[in-house]
Amino acid sequence: MENLIYLDNAATAWPKPPHVYDFMTEFYRNSGVNPGRSGFDMAISAGDLVEKTRERLMKFFNGDLPERTIFTYNATDGLNLIINGIVGAGDHVITTMLEHNSVIRPLNHLKRDHNVEVTYLPFDEGGFVDPQDVAGAFQPNTKLVIVNHGSNVIGSIQDVEAIGKVVKEKGALFAIDASQTAGVIPIDMKKMHIDILATTGHKALMGPTGIGVVIVRDGIDINITRAGGTGVRSAYPYHLDEYPYRLEAGTLNLMGIAGLWAGQDWIDETGILNIRAHEMKLAQKLVDGARSIQGVTLYGVDSLENHLSTISVNVDGVEALNSGIMLDVDHSIAVRTGLQCAPLVHEHIGTTELHGTVRFSIGAFNTEAHIDAALKGLEAVQSVAAKIR
Repeated sequence: MENLIYLDNAATAWPKPPHVYDFMTEFYRNSGVNPGRSGFDMAISAGDLVEKTRERLMKFFNGDLPERTIFTYNATDGLNLIINGIVGAGDHVITTMLEHNSVIRPLNHLKRDHNVEVTYLPFDEGGFVDPQDVAGAFQPNTKLVIVNHGSNVIGSIQDVEAIGKVVKEKGALFAIDASQTAGVIPIDMKKMHIDILATTGHKALMGPTGIGVVIVRDGIDINITRAGGTGVRSAYPYHLDEYPYRLEAGTLNLMGIAGLWAGQDWIDETGILNIRAHEMKLAQKLVDGARSIQGVTLYGVDSLENHLSTISVNVDGVEALNSGIMLDVDHSIAVRTGLQCAPLVHEHIGTTELHGTVRFSIGAFNTEAHIDAALKGLEAVQSVAAKIR
């Protein structure tokens, strides 16, 4: 572990800032009880952190009301709440070929089981969806447009403000999956015309796994799709209609919420633009170096403008999995190989038969030395492949 070079931050950010570990542990030792269920001091302290974190995240994304900040298990959980709580039989949904399975699979279930129509929009060579293609895909029954803000495979960042403007003019609801962008790209829900945002906490927000966030603009209602305890009005026989209880059921992940609070501390102290600048400097170094290695193919990075520090490559003659194994075993470099839970991206860029790509995803704690090692590792994989060919 000491020598591991971790370049899999699109899967989960690692390591976390030391403050995150320390705060979670200390808070959970002192106030790790059920928030909002009882009136003793520890429960009040736990509930206070939950509500303060709601408000802080609402302000971070420029939402409307703290109570419309919902805590979920992860982004997949939140996206299921959104999709299944909005879309019904006979509705039409517009989305993209850049989506993660957390969007694709719920939509496919609705298509198969409830006669929902789904349009998957393609993307260009840079990985971008044309907002006018969104406009052209509208039907009279279009209910929802849901878009991956930043691709977890090729790193392209969509112009959600332009897409959101189109959706607003057409009168549908606009949701984004911000799993890859929240915490590293500034997101302003009002300016970008975003009605609903879903993200996970364990990536650039620097929280732990098992916590996610959905933020719903005022005036928009998502139907209740699960019910249970809320600690409020327990004699009422149905799940509560008001937010946040409308979309939360059961005991919240208090330690995860504490991690989100501490992650916000670190982001505020470091500066989101500074985080992005650091990551993109390293991404440019990786791209420039990889381009100089004969037999290495890069995907969707003709320019790093409007791009994340997520870079997908393949080495000619080597399946992605085998490249990843060599990088891991021979060079102690951790990357993600395969289809990255986004099969339509690979279908579109032609990497399905190669069993995906080798994905390098740079995080806030990577260094230039890590990128040098990654490039050296790629050269070694290419050298092995050249001998085999």
